[in-house]
Amino acid sequence: MNSGFTPEKVEKLADLLLIGLTEEENKMLFEEFEIIDANINKINEIEGIKEIEPMTHTLDDFECVLRSDVASDSIPIEDLLANCDDTEDGCVSVPKVVG
Repeated sequence: MNSGFTPEKVEKLADLLLIGLTEEENKMLFEEFEIIDANINKINEIEGIKEIEPMTHTLDDFECVLRSDVASDSIPIEDLLANCDDTEDGCVSVPKVVG
């Protein structure tokens, strides 16, 4: 089964993603896609694989419990800024590092 990947397609996709690939990187990536595709094809050869329901978690008894989304009072800005070495107009002041 052919995945449809070619070195030209890898190059086109890299260009679309604005990833400049050298010819060597393109070749390496294409070879990796071939390996991945071969492994996927092996999995697809397993008898009855199409009838297996995908897993959502590795544990059968996994239960995702979300905390309730309840708004609470924020810490007063004065208390937060009390931990800073230097502040200016209610903001943290940091040294200039660019320009």
